[in-house]
Amino acid sequence: MPNRLAAATSPYLLQHADNPVDWWPWCDEAFAEARRRNVPVLLSVGYAACHWCHVMAHESFENPVIAELMNAGFVNVKVDREERPDVDAVYMEATQAMTGHGGWPMTCFLTPEGEPFHCGTYYPPQPRPGIPSFQQLLAAVIEAWTERGDEVREAARSVVAQLTESARPLPQSTVDSEVLAQAVTALSQEFDPVHAGFGGAPKFPPSMVLEFLLRHHERTGSPEALSLAERTCEAMARGGLYDQLGGGFARYSVDAAWVVPHFEKMLYDNALLLRVYTHLARRTGSALARRVAVETAEFLLTDLHTLQGGFASSLDADTDGVEGLTYAWTPAQLTELLGAQDGPWAANLLRVTDSGTFEDGMSTLQLLADPDDPARWQRIRTVLRTARAARPQPGRDDKVVTAWNSLAIAALAEGGAYFDRPQWIDAAVFAADLLLGTHLVEGRLRRSSREGTAGAAVGVLEDYATTAEAFLVLHQVTGQSRWLTHACGLLDTALEQFADPENPGVFFDTAADAEKLVRRPSDVSDNATPSGAAALAGALLTASVLAGSDRASTYRVAAESALSRAGVLAARAPRFAGWWLAVAEAVQHGPVQVAVVSSGADNRRWELMAAARSALPAGAVLIGGEPDEPGVPLLTARPLVNGTAAGYVCRGYVCERPVTSVVELTGAIRRAVRS
Repeated sequence: MPNRLAAATSPYLLQHADNPVDWWPWCDEAFAEARRRNVPVLLSVGYAACHWCHVMAHESFENPVIAELMNAGFVNVKVDREERPDVDAVYMEATQAMTGHGGWPMTCFLTPEGEPFHCGTYYPPQPRPGIPSFQQLLAAVIEAWTERGDEVREAARSVVAQLTESARPLPQSTVDSEVLAQAVTALSQEFDPVHAGFGGAPKFPPSMVLEFLLRHHERTGSPEALSLAERTCEAMARGGLYDQLGGGFARYSVDAAWVVPHFEKMLYDNALLLRVYTHLARRTGSALARRVAVETAEFLLTDLHTLQGGFASSLDADTDGVEGLTYAWTPAQLTELLGAQDGPWAANLLRVTDSGTFEDGMSTLQLLADPDDPARWQRIRTVLRTARAARPQPGRDDKVVTAWNSLAIAALAEGGAYFDRPQWIDAAVFAADLLLGTHLVEGRLRRSSREGTAGAAVGVLEDYATTAEAFLVLHQVTGQSRWLTHACGLLDTALEQFADPENPGVFFDTAADAEKLVRRPSDVSDNATPSGAAALAGALLTASVLAGSDRASTYRVAAESALSRAGVLAARAPRFAGWWLAVAEAVQHGPVQVAVVSSGADNRRWELMAAARSALPAGAVLIGGEPDEPGVPLLTARPLVNGTAAGYVCRGYVCERPVTSVVELTGAIRRAVRS
């Protein structure tokens, strides 16, 4: 008989609905039940694409003996970390403090008041050196709770107190041009000179850091910053991390050389990387960056698009319980499929070896150099992609997460405008309308939806910040004032609900009126996505030069105040402050504003806008329309020149004289960028 998770909207929770474990969703009733029974809460946190989450589920949660022990000794709560990032953040902090590391599945034991007293990650069904079996752990916790319950409760209270003490806001510190230059130097010292990227294995795509490096190069002309970004982007795109057949990036590489991916594909990675490669193509004209951007956008629209117009969260790491089953190949398979001539040629091109680069003689596909016969490669690629589609496919988590969809909306809208792909812009607008119609409930965002129905979890700071950012991009790309209006509404709510009233510039990740957890999370560092506060700072800065002078000062002051709280992090650990650094670069730029005005019949507007789009740095703003168009402050008091289209290059709403030619406009932009 299904347990309480059968009514969930999360695909991850639904995967556990038929477990013999008497699972509860995260809710007040679960903790009330723990108090009634005087037993601890066993909190298990994971997500649908997580390989080891599936492993532990099969080994332990589907085991009737283990389930009976769990049901007898605990109230068992299952959480989808993607639906409840606030719950995940609080207990991941405790897990890292207790064990020195984190990861999923996360296994935490809590008092009925929600205080953690023992935390870990994956536990095997049989003991291993230094690791108890899951059954041994359960028995030990039950014994400790039964025999020494008061001590356990006191230890849990102490854990919460220590976490609260260690979570004090960072002191205010300037993020100026000197700090930005030093960040490039620090990143160069952590750069892998052989394989590119930063650090060793496992190696993650450093999306936010790459954005910073590109913006720094745009402002300063630094060849070092551009080289770090270009080499990393090329290495990721040519290795196994990138899907050479279907487009899109896997979550990370298990090795330092980008050869073997952890095969899950996440919406947020691909949205962020689409934007990075778009910016790289714009800045350098790289054919590789253009191809990867286009293929990644098509992956989003083909593999992750939902019927409601949003984007699914992820594709699983494994297929039928086996990692790489869908994606890996042998030379024999290629020859059987492609023939005696094309098979070995493809194996050599894609680094598919007899010994294998992955497991069991299988190889991931790499494209370390462009093929000498592009037409032959495209024909082979089509055959391989068709054959792969006939294989068993990884599961898809079709939950629509607000923040991640907003990242995709911004990337598709911006890329669609630059690459002249209006269908991408249409898809971005469609997804944005889904957020407005389904996720925005009585003026407040919900975290996610599935099949057109909003989930119960409320939005967190990153949802408000990235959605505002997405709407600001749509405002610039479409010229529609409604997107600016909605963006400002979300930013006003964020300032009201998430700001720390006692510490200017500090923002919590949960709203003031949200559910109270044992600690209110406030994480300033970037992780797989920009921190909520960094994303908010970026959106506030952009809005300050789009929303008009009445809001400009409020938004600008709030953005700079937030940025000041990241100065210490940016100086000490730039790899975890990439988006903060990118925002700081935009502050140094002004950011530059460009307004292009024209009458409805003047086609020269599009020439001027295309030129501006190619010349502007990331973080700048561009808007086009008719002079004094209602709801678009940047077009106010910007007249035509002799009845023809004109471009205005501005900083803080103070503009140079208008220009009417592409050459004049690009020259004015270059002067503004480097001034």
